[in-house]
Amino acid sequence: MFSTSRMREAFGDRARVQGMLDMEAALARAEARIGLIPASAATTIAVHCRAEHYDFAALGSAAAFAGNVAIPLVTALTEAVAREHPDAARHVHWGATSQDIIDTGLMLQLRAALDLVEADLARLAHAVGTLATTHARTPIAGRTLLQQALPTTFGLKLAGWLSALTRDRVRLRELRPRVLALQFGGAAGTLAALGDQGLEVAAALAADLELALPDIPWHSQRDRVAEIATTLGLLSGTLGKIARDITLLMQTEIGEVLEPASPGRGGSSTLPHKRNPVGTTAAAAASLRVPGLVATMLAAMVQEHERAAGGWHAEWETLPDIFLLVDGALANLTQVVQGLEVDTVRMRDNLDATKGLLLAEAVTTELAPHLGRMAAHRVVERACQRAIAGHRHLRDVLAEQDETRTWLTDVVLARLFDPRQYLGLAELLVARAIATAEHLGDRKPNAHHHAEPAPGADAP
Repeated sequence: MFSTSRMREAFGDRARVQGMLDMEAALARAEARIGLIPASAATTIAVHCRAEHYDFAALGSAAAFAGNVAIPLVTALTEAVAREHPDAARHVHWGATSQDIIDTGLMLQLRAALDLVEADLARLAHAVGTLATTHARTPIAGRTLLQQALPTTFGLKLAGWLSALTRDRVRLRELRPRVLALQFGGAAGTLAALGDQGLEVAAALAADLELALPDIPWHSQRDRVAEIATTLGLLSGTLGKIARDITLLMQTEIGEVLEPASPGRGGSSTLPHKRNPVGTTAAAAASLRVPGLVATMLAAMVQEHERAAGGWHAEWETLPDIFLLVDGALANLTQVVQGLEVDTVRMRDNLDATKGLLLAEAVTTELAPHLGRMAAHRVVERACQRAIAGHRHLRDVLAEQDETRTWLTDVVLARLFDPRQYLGLAELLVARAIATAEHLGDRKPNAHHHAEPAPGADAP
């Protein structure tokens, strides 16, 4: 209900182990390339860097005692290599530390996970944009503080969602060069075990894995992973807002939209008539859970000295959970928006629910040039109070007022109380939001969607 099979796979045991093994294989290739270890050793090590060769349950059990999963994995890899090539086994994990393997493996997972999020976000944005185009001129009551305020269009409401989604897409694209970076520093971040060839190995390793080469190792500087978390937190908030709007519009008393229907979806175990929100409920629930997880990631940034005791470990399950929830919300909302049932008749009926009060500002604007803005406001306010007290339409009350009859003729009142005549720039604003989203779609992201090397990364 709360995630997708693809994202669960991206953060599953196999992907986690394979990410670390990819780092080990790339490390061996990089060191062989500059002559630190024999090429034959690198070849043998790479052959055994396949996740399916390892027992995930055994690794997990061992990790609980060792302190992290890299320690038993490196042991198992070394043993596998030794059975084939004892000399090559001496070169497994050369110059690296457990956190190098875990963090860099995570970076490879995050790159794949970001690809999934960006693709799903693009699908949702397209669905919202299509619906906004269709309903650019469909009148609906605009609501402020949950009360009807002015007429707007359903398309403009959708365009608001689209505009926020577009900014989320930009943020996700922009963070890649900053955050998808190699982690390689050895035990305390000095690369001492590799002598004066440490940076050369790091550069070759970053190039092999297509990750950015940072200026220095970042074992206890966690702004990169925190930025991913906070950016997804913003996206989660956007998705939660969309979900909340849809659930409110689905309320029986409003009834302007409905989630798509299908057998067994949205029913009640006891109430045969119910058609409950399902996808939006799941998305809303995710948006409530993600902020606490983001707070954990921010709190975990405060780490001790060169390697952390607890802060780093707090990230391990937290960041994947954020991805799982956000991608699930994206999938749920995309399904909802693509099949959303829009009741334009009910929208028009709701525009008339307040007996013309919704257009009080339009009347004030009409009278302001003749009476002054404040005087016009007071005149219309008194008329509204009389309309409410008498359960009458505001138009009829205004038609009887001697002080406004000169300017508010029947023809003028008919125009003022037509919601379609007081939509302002709604249609233009919808077009602007759609154009911005389409322009983003036309822009090409970084090559391969991978981070670009830092300046000077190609030289030690």
